[in-house]
Amino acid sequence: MALITSAFSKPSSLPFSPLQRVTKTTRTRPFSFKVLNSGFNQAQEKQSPLHSRFVTQLRREVSALANGVSVVAKEAEQEVKPQDRILLSDVVVQNRREVFWRTNWNALDIASAGIVLAMHLLGLCAPFYFTWPAFWVAAGLYLVSGLGITLSFHRNLSHRSFKLPKWLEYLFAYCGVQALQGNPIDWVSTHRYHHQFCDSERDPHSPIEGFWYSHMNWLFDTNTVAEKRGESSNVGDLEKQPFYRFLQTTYLLHPIAFGVLLYALGGFPFLVWGMGVRIIWVYHITWLVNSASHVWGKQAWNTGDLSKNNWWVALLAFGEGWHNNHHAFEYSARHGLEWWQLDMTWYVIKFLQVIGLATEVKLPSQVHKQRMAFNN
Repeated sequence: MALITSAFSKPSSLPFSPLQRVTKTTRTRPFSFKVLNSGFNQAQEKQSPLHSRFVTQLRREVSALANGVSVVAKEAEQEVKPQDRILLSDVVVQNRREVFWRTNWNALDIASAGIVLAMHLLGLCAPFYFTWPAFWVAAGLYLVSGLGITLSFHRNLSHRSFKLPKWLEYLFAYCGVQALQGNPIDWVSTHRYHHQFCDSERDPHSPIEGFWYSHMNWLFDTNTVAEKRGESSNVGDLEKQPFYRFLQTTYLLHPIAFGVLLYALGGFPFLVWGMGVRIIWVYHITWLVNSASHVWGKQAWNTGDLSKNNWWVALLAFGEGWHNNHHAFEYSARHGLEWWQLDMTWYVIKFLQVIGLATEVKLPSQVHKQRMAFNN
């Protein structure tokens, strides 16, 4: 499948997207926003009046709720309709986006939707091609490619929560490529934008535009995402490295080659389970961090956004579901901050630290915790 080129001078695209380029069609007006520091440890807020009003109003609502559940507040004079509130939550959809019934689909939208659909159709063959070896291949690859996303793409590359020797950093990143969610440069770029504009009108994927939009539909609305992001690049640290540029230009070849290898080793059952079942499983678990972990759960920290700690997402996503913890301390290598908050990704990082492979492992300080507490 041919790659789709971009109008960006420094192309970047969507994380969790099967393809890798965004076509920019409309120039956005100047907009001030949070600026991540060079280490991507914390975000410093510099927001537009619209975003500041949104955050101020949101924090007021958060502070008023004893159980820590946040809501997206509309203007006081606006009536909240039942259909605007996401089921079993206090999150209100402010700007619902319809994706599938629009007319301005571009080639990247169609190709991305086609790959996602193809993986789901391949997964539907699973009951008819079940074998125990194929099942265990899928389970093993879920672990490997899942950690490629959580440990490498997210905590190591996006937030620089720790350092690894280059050979090991690149190995984990290559495991992430096999999750079919995009190459590291593009994945990291959009994730950093998510933190800069979290749950504002410029967030690439927020439930304020609808639950399913934040879950997966935004992947098929690349023009809108490109308009939100603008032209600036926030991945200069990765673009300087030839390995990541190579993965960006050859991205689709790697999962295709891996699929061929699986077929050679175990025939169609290995392809169905090792690619179809495993990829759609990792897809939806990753997407649940964007959707469910901004809708259902508890807030332990006053982050000023909709991020929640969701235990069942954390269980499925190797600790990523402790999402309010993560938004409070973006730089932290550990998301499950309490002893009972299971965080498999952190356990792997800690093991690598013990044996001397992970260094400069960042954790939140007590002073920072006090500053982020609701009673501060």
